[in-house]
This record gives sequence, structure tokens and C-alpha cells, in this order.
Amino acid sequence: MPDVRYHLPAADLVRPLLEPGSGGLRRWRRQSTNAPIVPVENAYITGKLDLRGADLDFLFRFENCRFEFPPDVREAKLLGLVFRRCWLPGLRARNLRSRNDVRLIRSVVQPMPGTNEGETAVQREDSRERGIVDAALNLTDAVIEGSVVLTRTVIDSVHGRAIQADRLKISGAFLAYRLRADGEVRVPGMWTGGNVNLSGAVLRNPKGFALDGNGLYVGGSLLCDVDNFGSKRQPFNARGVLHLPSARVNGDIVFRGADLRSPQRGPIAVNAWESSDPYVDPWPALVADRLRVDGNVELSDGLAAVGTLRMLNARIGGTLRLARARITVPRGPIEPYYDRALHLDGSEISGDFEATGLRVPSGQVRMADVSIGGNLLAARAHLQHAERDVLSARRMKVAGNLHLTNCSIEGTLRLQGTDVGGSVELFGTEVVQPMRRPQTSFSVDLRTVKAGRNISLTFSNDRSFRAEGGVNMDGASAARRIDLSGAVLGSGAGHDIALNASDLEADELVLNPSVPPQGRILLRHAHCRSLEDNDAFWETERGIDLEGFRYDALRHPIGLENDRAVDKRISQLREAMPGYRPGPYDQLAAMLRTSGNEEHADTVLFRKQQYRYEALAAGYGLFRAMGIRVWSRLQRWMVGYGYRPVRALGWLIGLLVAGSMYFWLGHDSCLEDTQTGANALLKIGARCVVNSQDSGMEWNPIWYTADLLVPIVDFGNKGRWYMHGWDKWVSDGFVAMGWILATTVAAGAGRMIRRDG
Repeated sequence: MPDVRYHLPAADLVRPLLEPGSGGLRRWRRQSTNAPIVPVENAYITGKLDLRGADLDFLFRFENCRFEFPPDVREAKLLGLVFRRCWLPGLRARNLRSRNDVRLIRSVVQPMPGTNEGETAVQREDSRERGIVDAALNLTDAVIEGSVVLTRTVIDSVHGRAIQADRLKISGAFLAYRLRADGEVRVPGMWTGGNVNLSGAVLRNPKGFALDGNGLYVGGSLLCDVDNFGSKRQPFNARGVLHLPSARVNGDIVFRGADLRSPQRGPIAVNAWESSDPYVDPWPALVADRLRVDGNVELSDGLAAVGTLRMLNARIGGTLRLARARITVPRGPIEPYYDRALHLDGSEISGDFEATGLRVPSGQVRMADVSIGGNLLAARAHLQHAERDVLSARRMKVAGNLHLTNCSIEGTLRLQGTDVGGSVELFGTEVVQPMRRPQTSFSVDLRTVKAGRNISLTFSNDRSFRAEGGVNMDGASAARRIDLSGAVLGSGAGHDIALNASDLEADELVLNPSVPPQGRILLRHAHCRSLEDNDAFWETERGIDLEGFRYDALRHPIGLENDRAVDKRISQLREAMPGYRPGPYDQLAAMLRTSGNEEHADTVLFRKQQYRYEALAAGYGLFRAMGIRVWSRLQRWMVGYGYRPVRALGWLIGLLVAGSMYFWLGHDSCLEDTQTGANALLKIGARCVVNSQDSGMEWNPIWYTADLLVPIVDFGNKGRWYMHGWDKWVSDGFVAMGWILATTVAAGAGRMIRRDG
């Protein structure tokens, strides 16, 4: 209790103001001016300072004062109100009208127990009434034509609200540098023409809202920054939920270096959140659903949050920055888990989303249906949510580039349906411990992603892109290039797929992993104009599905004389595909033919037919398989399945030479058989003719052999010369060879015509 010499009865202070005719008002004016100021210094105000409903054109300034009871200025109209280095048990200021500032600077507001008047006091449970608030500083519905200044003030209301300022209207700013408030700071519907500055403030209400600004309107910026004034830096600190849904800020929102923490796994912050809704965040550090900000939102530069940062359906006119922020939430034990660290579903960001150096040691980053007018930049981010979706950004739209470079990610990176105007770049990013599901467990999900330029899953300096559970790019498309140079691809147990690129579309496709992928590669119905690959790609452990895969050219074309390259590629196709598939060979041949390499195209088709017959033979029994293999080898040796027509000419010439030599050097025994020659046969030169009417013929072994070899067509020799013994067997053999040769040529030619057609 202050010395009695400093006691000043409140009634004595108020009487000359309310009774101006007494002349006592002169004692409160400064002698040097006529300013209407009531200064009170170094006093202990006893009794109740009751100015309720007063209409006074005076500015009250208290300095180094202590009050026995809370000053009461409810419904009053004053010129201004200042408390500097004062101690107050509360301040009742509902519906106050002040034409200048209301200031509490370096003061202490501490409600005292033992009263039941309903405001600025600690109430007993049985004395509370509906509509009567319990707050240390009550400015509900007040109108301040200047600013409200709470710099370095301490408000200790651990059993009630620290500030109650519903619908407070401030023409100027709300300045609370290094404010310390134990208890809820409640300002829903507050309207300010300038900034709301809480830099360096400490707000504590662990069991509920540290700051409730539902529907808050800020004509300037909302600043919860580091206060660098003086010798010690003081960051903004909140213990409890920052509740800012439907807030409207004309400038920026700044939480640089802030320390935000709400209780996790304790009593739920709002009873209404006790639901089965999987998109509820029951223990958030910040709630800003439907937020509207014309400028930037800075949650960066050392911000540390324990609890969800939730901004659903927010509209940000500038950039959202989370650079070097750290957000942590405990892992949920059962579905739906409730462990989102950052929740931005449905939000629109007109500028960039910058998360360089963002650290999420535990929790999910969820950004479904988010629209970003600039770039998404998240270099060197560390996101950890093992065996769950660590980043879920389905149907996100990014007008610029999406950069997740040199990141360390534990969990599944899910960008399904994302539309990017520029490039998707994951240079040097490592994604491990993906979410395990019965059918799929990819580390990176890029299904139906659309990129206006490139999709790059490549190395960065000495750091490779790595996806422990593989990459799903089913239906993805890039206007220019999809690049996997230097990638390290694993696969999840059970489905064993390292890369699913089915239905992929790109101008250039680069498949140059640094090591053979540890799983299957699916390229079903994918299409690119230019393809580049390497040996590691073809050496994938579980094969490649190339059915329907189309590419128009190779980035490094095969030269006309480079037979080894064609043989190598055919061998790679055969080894990579399980079983026989004709489509990939046809595609390779079509690509070679389009580039003018007809000879190598025929080589590919030749080998395709060889593998086809081998596959057919493998599917039948012993005897039928032998027949198929014989027929295959006949076609291969004679005409190369129709793709080596010169072989047919070679066989024809060889047989013609062999037959001509045989019949030229051979001797007809009928010439010595006088009985046969006299009774039936006519001897002409070296041979006997069958019919005596053919006496005008001349023996020619070349034409005779040609007549035997060419079926259907008759040159006038076959059947007219008498053959018996070994000559008969040899001539019949040449007839058979002719038919076989003609049949294989026809079969090969027909196949070639069908393929070309």
C-alpha cells in the first residue's frame, strides 16, 4: 500500500470536472498553456474513478500512478486517455469515445480477485452472467479517433480475458510493442485505419485463443515481428491459438521469427472441432481461413510453430513466404491422423510461394486446389512425415515454375493433377520412406501433371534425384522435356514399379538414370518426339513395358553404317521385355524408316519375325514346335522373312548353277540302251526326248534347270526330256526346291506388304 501522502481520492479528482462552476478545474491545467489536460503523477487513486457516461473535453494523463479500483470510462466521451507506468486492477472502457489516443505504456493491468461486478475482475463460477465479460482491459464497441497504444504493458489475467475489444474501431493504429498478455486477447470485428503492431509481444492463453481476431479489419499491416528496439531482440511469442478467420488486411501480415505454440494432444481448443471431419485441424497454432491480404504473408526467417498453420480458402495478393520456418505437429496414431503442419487447401496466392529452407520435422504439408500466380520455390526444404503423404498438392495450379530442388523428403510427394505454366524441377531431391498401400507406394506421384516447359527429375551438382519407392508419371505431359538424367529409382515391395510413365506426353524424353532402376518401367502408350536413353535404363531389374510406346526420333540418331548400334538396340528390346511383343520392334523400324534408314528398319523387322517364331514354338508341343522352327529357318535363310529379297535371288542363282552343272556333266544311260532308244525314245544330242514330236528341241541344261526351279511358268523344257534313275530324283528335288523358294518368297513379300500398308 503506497504512503498515505500519495493518496488521492478519486472523488476529489472527479468533482471539479463534473462541477466546473466550483473553479477547481484550474488546478488540473498546465500553467503554461490552455491545453485541456488533466495530469496526475505519482498518486495512489483511492476509491472508484467513475467517469461513466461523462462528456468531457479533457485528456486524462496518469503517470506513475496506482489505482485501487478499475477506472470506469464506459460510455464516456473524452479527449484522450493516457496511463504511463501505472498499475491498474483493470480498465472499463466499453463504448468509450475518445477523440485522441488511448495509451497504456509500460503499465501493469492485473485484476484482483474478490469482486463480482462482472468486468475486469476474476469472477466466481456462480456469479457469472451472460453478456457480461470478464476481461482486464475492456474496449468493446469503443471508438478511438486516434490510436490505441499498449507498448510494454503487462496484462495479467490468467483467470479471464486479458483484452476484450469486440468491434473496437480505431482511426489510427493498434500498437502493442512488447505487450505481455496472460489471458485471451479478444478483438473480433476490430477495425483499424492503420497497422496492428504486436512486434515483440508475448500472448499466453495455452488452453484457448491467445489472439482471437475473427473478422478483423486492418487498414495497414498486421505486424507480429521481431522487435529490435533496445539492446535485446524480442520475437513475437504466442502460447495458444492465433484465431484470424475472415480477417481483412490491406497491407502485409508479418510473423518473421515468431514463436507460435498451441497445446498438442491436450484439451481440444474449440468444442465444435470434436468431429469426424478428416480436414479439421484440432490443435492449430494459426487459423486464418478465408483470410484476405492485399500484400505479402511472412511466416518466415526463423518462425517456429508447434501446431498447424491453417489458411483455407485464403486470398493473398502478394507472396506467401515460409523461408527458413520450422513447423512441427505430433504424428497422429490412427486415421484421419490430424497431423497437418501446413494446411492451405483452396487458397489463392497472387505472387510466389517461397519455402526455401522450410523444415517440417513432423507433419503433412497439404495444398490441394491451391492457385499460385507466381513460382513455388522450395529449395533445400526438409519435410519429414515417413510412410505418409508428406506433401499433398492435388490439382494445384502454378503459373510459373515449381522448384523442389535439393530437398530431403521423408514420405510421399503427391502432386497429382498439378498444372504448372513453367517447369517442374526436382533437381537433387531425395524422397524416401513413402506411404505404403496395397496397390501402389510410389515416392513421387506426378500423375496427370501438366508442365508448360519441362519436368526434371535430375541431379544437382553431386546430388542425384532419388525416389526410394519409384515415380508415378502416368498421364503426365510436358510441352518440352521430361528429364530423368542421373536419377536413382527404387520401387516399393509388392508392386515393384520403379517408373510408371504410361500415357506420358513430351517433346523430348530423357531416360538416363545413373544406375539401373530397381523395378519395372512402364511406358505403355507414352509418346515423345525425341528419345534419349542409356544402358542403365535398359538394364532395369524387372523389365520394361513398351507396348504402344511411340517416339519419332532418337536424340542421337543411328548412322546408316552403324550396324552394331542397331544390333545393340534390338538386343536391349529383347532382354527388357518379358516375352514377345511385336509393337516395340515395329515402332523402332518405323522410326528408322522415317529417318531414311531403310536397311536397318528391315533388320529390325527381320529379327522381330525370328523372335515371333521362337515365341510360337515355345507355346506348342515338341513335334509342332519343330515344324515351326524348320519353317522359320527356311524363311530366314531363303528370303529373310521377306526383308532380304536378295537372298532369294542368291538361292535361285546357286541352284541354277548347281543344276546346270549336274545336267551338263551328267550322262544319260538311255543313249546306250538300244532297245529303249529304238522302240520308244528319240535320241537328240546328249539326251533322250520323251515324245518323238519334240525332235526339233535342243538340249540346254541351263534352261532345263530354270524350268525345274520356276513353278507354274513353263519354259518348254520340263517334262519333255527323259529322266530316269538319279536324274529323276535330282530333277524332282529341284522342282521341290523351286516350290519352297516360291512359297517363302510369297510369304515374306506378303508380310512386308501388310506391314508397309
